[in-house]
Amino acid sequence: MLAAPLAACAPSISLTAGPYATDPVCASIVLAMPDRLGSLERITASAQAAAAWGTTSSAVTLRCGVEPPPPTADQCQAITDATGASVDWIVVEEPGTGDWVFTTYGRTPTTEVRIPAGMSGSSVVDLNRAVSAAPQTRHCL
Repeated sequence: MLAAPLAACAPSISLTAGPYATDPVCASIVLAMPDRLGSLERITASAQAAAAWGTTSSAVTLRCGVEPPPPTADQCQAITDATGASVDWIVVEEPGTGDWVFTTYGRTPTTEVRIPAGMSGSSVVDLNRAVSAAPQTRHCL
């Protein structure tokens, strides 16, 4: 009987689903997300194909099914985790906020991770295994 009232109190962050969030690969990616990202606990994300870690006021967020990035001169990094899963990420610092935005490159569907200013971007490597479920069609140069 207590499960419903406690579930209603779980922290939740409001996010907007990407236009391709209904892609079945996004469901696989989100289901494979870790419960913790470094020291951050996973919290509920309101959007389909989304995940978040931290607090409702300061969270690392992930959205699968976002628009693929256009051709860009922004930094593209191949990041490999301890298991050998490698994901190419376009890395951009958001003007004005200092937040970091990591967007997968060459994977369909595209996944975006936002890391608030002041938080370490190194935690993105912990998402590689799940994100690598999206087929890779291109690589960083």
